Amino acid sequence: MHSQAKKQTGMKGLYLYAIVAGCQERSLGALGINGTRIYTIANGEIAAVVSDFPNRQIRPERRHFAAHHGVLKKIMEDNDVLPMAFGIISGGPNAVRRILSENREVIESQLNRVSRKVEMGLKVVWDVPNIFEYMVNTHPELMEARDRLKNPLLRHSQDEMIEIGRLFEELLMCDRNRHFVQVEQSLGDRCFEIKRNTCRKEHEVMNLACLVGRHAVAEFEAGVLEAAGLFDDSFAFDYNGPWAPHNFVEIELDI
Repeated sequence: MHSQAKKQTGMKGLYLYAIVAGCQERSLGALGINGTRIYTIANGEIAAVVSDFPNRQIRPERRHFAAHHGVLKKIMEDNDVLPMAFGIISGGPNAVRRILSENREVIESQLNRVSRKVEMGLKVVWDVPNIFEYMVNTHPELMEARDRLKNPLLRHSQDEMIEIGRLFEELLMCDRNRHFVQVEQSLGDRCFEIKRNTCRKEHEVMNLACLVGRHAVAEFEAGVLEAAGLFDDSFAFDYNGPWAPHNFVEIELDI
């Protein structure tokens, strides 16, 4: 969930963890950042999960991140959750109720989207010592281009070296797309939605967020094992979760 927070100092606020369905305001225990009490503030049939916070800013420390995600993990046990990004702090209860009221339609739509679902992550990597050499050995056209550069009898321009780099990146992307199709065939029937996140390192094949039924996690895991069986030992599969569905919540709030 994307939110825009107004930065103010010297003011008490409410730290927002998530939005859930339900009209009953309740206490959820001292699970929050700095051991604060977690409770809900409702407006109609939706409620924000919050804790009191002494000011309107928070330091991005590991313990704070851990507490934030710990709260999400706890509340998603019994609720459909629209998770808030870390560090969103609003004004008092009236401000929170205003946020819920002004965004009611989109919040309810998003809650329906993630109803009885959780997010699972799947990362696949090329588990090889040198990704360039691996690609050379699996793509004859790249091997041929590389070997031309190694020929001491030929003079090579900077453009030729750039072209090899371009070819490498092009083949890398083509392989990622092809492998994604293979994995999607195994996971498609086990997921409501699959989102491809950007690969940030060359050895990453895919980084997927999968929206899975709350009670179908074991089915998803079986699908991952099935997909992994289609690949050789040059690939490593790693799945994780369940998590709150961060990648499938698309709301931008003006706090």
